[in-house]
Amino acid sequence: MKLQVLFLLSFLLFSYSVTGFRTGQDPDPDSDLKKLFADYDEYNLRSYPEGATYDGDHRYDDKLSDNSEQSVKEYYDTVRVFLERLKAVDYKSLSEENKLNYDLFDYTLRQNLDGEKFKWYYMPMGQQNGIHISSPELVNIQPVSTFEEYGKYFSRLRQLSSKFDNTIDNMRKGMELGYVMPKFLMEQTLPQMENIMNKEVEESVFYSPVNKENKLSESEKESVKKELKEIIITEINPAYKKLYEFVKNEYLPKCRTEAGIWSIPDGNERYKYDIKNYTTLDLTAEEIHNTGLKEVERIRAEMEKVKDKTGFKGSLNEFNTFLKTDPRFYFTNKEDLLDGFRKILSKMDSKLPELFGTLPKAKYDLKEMEEYRAASAPQAYYYSAPEDRSRPGYFYVNTYNLPSRPKYTMTALALHEAVPGHHLQIAIAQELKDLPKFRRDFNSTAFVEGWGLYSESLGYETGMYEDLYLLYGALTFEMWRACRLVVDTGIHDKKWTRQQAFEFMSKNTPNSDHDIQTEIDRYISWDGQALAYKIGELKIKELRKRAEDKLGSGFDVREFHDEVLKNGPIPLTLLEKNIDNWIDSKLRKN
Repeated sequence: MKLQVLFLLSFLLFSYSVTGFRTGQDPDPDSDLKKLFADYDEYNLRSYPEGATYDGDHRYDDKLSDNSEQSVKEYYDTVRVFLERLKAVDYKSLSEENKLNYDLFDYTLRQNLDGEKFKWYYMPMGQQNGIHISSPELVNIQPVSTFEEYGKYFSRLRQLSSKFDNTIDNMRKGMELGYVMPKFLMEQTLPQMENIMNKEVEESVFYSPVNKENKLSESEKESVKKELKEIIITEINPAYKKLYEFVKNEYLPKCRTEAGIWSIPDGNERYKYDIKNYTTLDLTAEEIHNTGLKEVERIRAEMEKVKDKTGFKGSLNEFNTFLKTDPRFYFTNKEDLLDGFRKILSKMDSKLPELFGTLPKAKYDLKEMEEYRAASAPQAYYYSAPEDRSRPGYFYVNTYNLPSRPKYTMTALALHEAVPGHHLQIAIAQELKDLPKFRRDFNSTAFVEGWGLYSESLGYETGMYEDLYLLYGALTFEMWRACRLVVDTGIHDKKWTRQQAFEFMSKNTPNSDHDIQTEIDRYISWDGQALAYKIGELKIKELRKRAEDKLGSGFDVREFHDEVLKNGPIPLTLLEKNIDNWIDSKLRKN
């Protein structure tokens, strides 16, 4: 405790010594706020060097973040310091733009502090996240073209064992307090770790950078290969093996058998926090559950209409079974799947000027999802481009188990993950250079994922769903997100079992059994996050309808989309306020 107090006081003294705060004449709160944001950005880059590397800041390429409990406590102490500095800024004297920045920064800090009591780090890994998955991702971001850069990569690899040890320490503390993951999820981490630690050294994902283009001499290449093999054999694989043995022999016997977060201490309170955190709205689990049921009913009626138009004679469930089992709807070669996505996105790229006045400069590309995590991963991910644009954004496609990847949903998936979905929205936010960095990176899942789901609907007005099966596929994706509202709240609030969730999803979606189980397990391990998609989409659609009704012939969809995206990701309440102000401004001009 004394150490924490000393840290807090020293940081306070340092902070106030560099802010340039003026207690005498000529106060400049806008400058004070700008300095505060700059200090916050630098703190985040320094304390999370992997993120700095990802963003293209290479000052810390030889360092890793600290995941020890002491470091987590120091992080929250630092957040409190930033909040105190923020309170010292004269809000009334700020520009209107900086009042918005102040409010969002205040929201961010308080939301972080509100979550401190839940000790997330006591349950730091599962089948979709954790150090066993995040560590290999270093190879995707680490610069390794020179001998010096390889030295920084090696430095990071040699620090991983301590992070693995900290993970085990934190999980042991969680075991003592009852903060443990479901057993059926943790069992899935064992083959993930085996897939990494049991590889031949030259087949290890950590060894793969030697195959990249580089500027090494022949002697340097041999030196790099030798040292990298030594690190994998003596550092990386033993760290994985230690974690593997801990999970298998110590952790699994202590894991909970129930799926819902309600089954751990403070689980109900935690889920209420999750709902507010991910939706940014004051909603109850019951309200969200009922919204989901209504949406399922509405979308099911639309699916019935499309099914009838195909000429299929049978029930909707029989039609879904037909779609799951007919081989014409599935690729047998993963390259054909990837090429199919490329064609879809090329077509959508040509239509973007119809929908947006502002388009991002950042490029994007497709990547096949890595083997070590594909089996337990969802259909796709999007990883944004770094701010220095040294590489594109990546739409990661899961090619595992091709019979579970239907052709008829590919268009909706591509629109969600790439354009006009995540890539377009995130890249535009990154390029809003007038905004503080924390605004460009603002963590509003309901906005980001709501925009992704809304983007799927833009395929209707651009002719992307040109046949009935693609149209049905778009509806199945919307149904899937409506089911999320029901299943997530069902599991974490209403105490549904994993089997109950599976039966509900199987009844209402044509997704493969593998896909459904993977999705449900995702909701179980990431309680509340799945609520953001449909809640965010419904709000954006509601605001568009309001704008269309009030503006009539004066409504321009390009202006609307630019208005939605111009402030980066923000809470839905603020988005609504901004759109209402835009509508009023348009009406006054007319």
